Amino acid sequence: SPRRVGAPGTASPGPQGLPERREWGCVFSLGSCQGNSVERKIYIPLNKTAPCVRLLNATHQIGCQSSISGDTGVIHVVEKEEDLNWVLVDGPHPPYMILLDGNLFNRRVMLQLKGTSRVSGLAVAVSKPSPPQGFSPGLKCPNDGFGVYSKDYGPQFAHCNKTVWNPVGSGLSYEDFDFPIFLLEDANETQVIKQCYQDHNVPRDGSGPEYPLCAMQLFSHMHAVTSTVTCMRRSSLQSTFSINPEVVCDPLLDYNVWSTLQPINSSGKVDPKKEVIIVATRIDSHSFFWNIAPGAESAVSSFVTHLAAAEALHKASDVHLLQRNIMFTFFQGETFDYIGSSRMVYDMEKDKFPLRLDNIHSFVELNQVALRNDSILWMHTDPVSRMNESVEVQVRNLLDILSNSSMGANVTLQEAGYSQPLPPSSFQRFLRARHIPGVVLTDHKTAFQNRYYQSMYDTPENIRMQYPEGLSPEETLEYVTDTAKSLAEVATVVARALYRLAGGANNTSAIQADPKTVSRMLYGFLIKMNNSWFQSIIKPDIKAILGDVPQHYVAVSSPVNTTYLVQYVLANLTGTVVNLTKEECLNPEKTPSSEKELYEYAWVQGSLEPNSTSRVPYCVRSTVHLSKALSPAFELRQWGSTEYSTWTESRWKEIHARIFLVASKELEIITLVVGIAILIFSLIATYFINAKADVLFSIPRDPGAVAY
Repeated sequence: SPRRVGAPGTASPGPQGLPERREWGCVFSLGSCQGNSVERKIYIPLNKTAPCVRLLNATHQIGCQSSISGDTGVIHVVEKEEDLNWVLVDGPHPPYMILLDGNLFNRRVMLQLKGTSRVSGLAVAVSKPSPPQGFSPGLKCPNDGFGVYSKDYGPQFAHCNKTVWNPVGSGLSYEDFDFPIFLLEDANETQVIKQCYQDHNVPRDGSGPEYPLCAMQLFSHMHAVTSTVTCMRRSSLQSTFSINPEVVCDPLLDYNVWSTLQPINSSGKVDPKKEVIIVATRIDSHSFFWNIAPGAESAVSSFVTHLAAAEALHKASDVHLLQRNIMFTFFQGETFDYIGSSRMVYDMEKDKFPLRLDNIHSFVELNQVALRNDSILWMHTDPVSRMNESVEVQVRNLLDILSNSSMGANVTLQEAGYSQPLPPSSFQRFLRARHIPGVVLTDHKTAFQNRYYQSMYDTPENIRMQYPEGLSPEETLEYVTDTAKSLAEVATVVARALYRLAGGANNTSAIQADPKTVSRMLYGFLIKMNNSWFQSIIKPDIKAILGDVPQHYVAVSSPVNTTYLVQYVLANLTGTVVNLTKEECLNPEKTPSSEKELYEYAWVQGSLEPNSTSRVPYCVRSTVHLSKALSPAFELRQWGSTEYSTWTESRWKEIHARIFLVASKELEIITLVVGIAILIFSLIATYFINAKADVLFSIPRDPGAVAY
C-alpha cells in the first residue's frame, strides 16, 4: 500500500549469511561513497517475510502487533511439541523468539504461547510439503451472521447448525495476539536463523547456553486498537480538528468487476422489463499473514472458470439475439463478510447501479470447483425461498437446464439436496434483499473439499496443477495441465446452461471453453503474474502491477493487482479490437461512433514484435466496468453495523525483522558503567585541559638575536 511506510514485501533481497564487511572509501570524482556500516556488522536483516497485521471490525480487533519499538527475544527453534517446554518453563533466558515449524502452527500450540509472558514473538517457517492433515486459520462457519440465514430466515440453518462448512477451520486468523508473528518465506533465511541458533543457543546437557546468544527483533507496531468504531472515530476527529491528521485505520475496499453479454448503458438504468441473469464469483482470498493469499481453490479456480465461460459465450454467433442479457460479475472483499456483493445489492436498492433487483431473472454462482470427486459438481439451492411456489418452479427449471447441459461432458451436475442450506456465497446477500431463483455450484456436497481454505497453503499444488520438469516460463504458460482441462469442462457446461437460460434455441455443441486460455489464466493468477500474455493485454501505465507471485488479498489501496488483471483479462476475452488511434482510444467521447455510454475502451500494450523489444499496441472495446466494493457501513458512517461488513486494517509505519548476537545483562551493565566512567573521565580531563590551556598551548616567545 502506498500509504504504508516501510511496508512488507518492498525491501530488496538481503544477505543470506553473515553481514558483509564494508570499508570506508570515497570516490569523489564519481560522487559515490561506501561506508563501513556498524549496523550492517551487527544485524542480519530478514527481507523475505510476511507479518501478521491488525484487522478490526465493529466489535473487536484481531491479528498481531509488536510494541512501539519492536520486540526482542532469544531465538529458540521449536520443531516438535516437546521443544516448547524450554520456552514455557525451563529456559533461563526469557523472553524467547520462537522459530516454529510450520506443522506446529496450529490453534493448540498458539493458545499456549498466547497465555505466557515468556514469549516475545514468533517466526513461522513454511511447511513443505503442505501439512497433510490440512490447515485452515479461517472460521468453521465463514462469514457467519452476514449471510441470509438468521433467527428470522431459516433459523435451523443459522450459524452452520445444519452443515459445518469448514471443519478444519481453527479460527486462528480471528484471534488477537499481543506479540508479533512473521512468516519466513525464504528457506535460506530460515536456515540462517537455524545456523545462528545451532552456533549459540543450543542447550548443553540440559543447562542454558552461554552468552553471546542469537536473538531476533520483530517490528510491526499497529496504530489502530479496540474496534473499527474506535479507530474510525479517532481518524474522523483527526481529520476534523488537525491540520496534519494521522489516520489510524482504513476500510478494506476495492472494486467489483462486471460486464454484460449485450451492452447496456452503464450510466443509465436498464428497462424494468428487461431480464438479466447474473453469473458471479469472488476474486479475493485471505490467510493469517498480510498479503499472502494465493487462494487457488477458494477463489482462483472459480473466477478462472467464470472468465472461460464468458469467453465461450461471447463467441456464440447469436448472443445478440438472446431474449435475456447475462451479467458476468466478479466480487471483491467477499472473505470479509461479503463486502463486494453487499455493496452491489445496496447500490441496486438505492438506484445507484444500472440494474435493479427487479431485473434479476436468476443467479448462478461459481464457488470452489477444482477439487471434484468422480467429476461431480454439486448444485446448492436455498430451501427457504423454494417454499414459495413461483420460486420453486424457476429453481427447478434452472436445475434442469444445468443438469441437461452436463450431458455428454466429463463433468456431472447433481443436486445437493432440498434440505441442504446454501454454502457461504455471494448469492446469500441477494437473497437477503429478494427471493431470487439461484444456484451455487461447488465441488463439495457438504463440508469443503478444500483442506487449506483461507490459508497460505491454498496453492497450485492444492488443485493438483503439475508441469513437466525443464519447461521454460513461456512453455509453462502455454502448457495445458489436467487441471486446466477439468476447469474448461466446467466452464463449457456453465456457458451452455447460461445460453439456454437466456433463451438460446440453437445447438450448444459449438459453445466450448478453451483449455489453453484456462491454462494461461491459472499460470498468471497462481504462479507468475509477470508473464508475456498479461503484459500484452494491460495498459502501459499500469505494467508495474505485474509482480512475480500473485496474491489475492483485498487490501486498502485500490484497485489491487487482481482487480486490474481480471478487468483486462475479461476485456481481452470478451471485447473487440477496434481500429482507433491511441488518441481516439484514450478519448472515445471525441469519436461520434464510439457509443461511449455502452462501451469501455482500453489502449493496451500488445505483444512483442518478433525479434524485437518493441510492442504492437491496439485498442480494445468491451463492456467491462468497475463498481465500488466498499461496505455500505462506511458510506452510512455506521461503523458499528451488524448488517454490513465493518472490517478495517490498521496503519503502521515500519515492519521489518532482523537477527543479531546479544550479550549477557552483566556484560551490558559493565559496558555501560565503563562507558559512563570513560565519559566522566573525558569530561574532567577536558575541563582541566581547558583551564590550563594558556599554559599548555601558549605560543613560545621569539628568542631574538643571539650574539657570539
